Amino acid sequence: MLRAAGVGVGDEVVVPAFGNVEVAEAVSQVGASPVFADIDPTTYCLDGSVVEAALTPRTAAVVVVHRFGRPADMRPLHEVGQRQGLLVLEHGESETPYDETARRRQRAAYLDGKLRGLRTPDWGDGHTYQQYVVRVPGNGRPDRDAFARAVRARGVECRVPVRTPVHRMPEFRQCVSLPETERAVDETLALPVEAALTKRDMQRIVSACNSLGGLLQPAY
Repeated sequence: MLRAAGVGVGDEVVVPAFGNVEVAEAVSQVGASPVFADIDPTTYCLDGSVVEAALTPRTAAVVVVHRFGRPADMRPLHEVGQRQGLLVLEHGESETPYDETARRRQRAAYLDGKLRGLRTPDWGDGHTYQQYVVRVPGNGRPDRDAFARAVRARGVECRVPVRTPVHRMPEFRQCVSLPETERAVDETLALPVEAALTKRDMQRIVSACNSLGGLLQPAY
């Protein structure tokens, strides 16, 4: 899409640093330079107000990545594109069949109502729960990682969705302030929400997480 739009050498493209290194790689492959902007802490997608501050005379496009099944708020991003004459591209996730999405939403609603001490996802418009991503409060990554180990020890699979933001990777390293991206990298954890999970599976997830309240004391 970038190449077809004429984006190339000398251009800059604003992209998120929270996951999806292939987006930055695609920008580099057409000869342009990726510029990283911060995310909205609710959607984990590019924040329109922050994107505008990252623009330069060389900016040719913005690539918005929809995250975890929660679509980005495109209205402010399109408004930025219209004001600045920029191409705004969307990078989506693979579509999930309707029946599976409905079951994922049911399981997500169950977790929303039962989990204690974790910050659960925002339902938002059209959330399909490709991943059910919570935030583990405390001192950031050490607390999140300790919580994840303890949950796994109780037989519940979980995963850290983004270990390293793209702007910290050697090939794309930039000295840029992205506080919401850094915070999301340190705090987020994906819990199981697959359509095949049984009621007993869901109860086990809740029991494992809620039994670890001592690990969730906020830092002072």
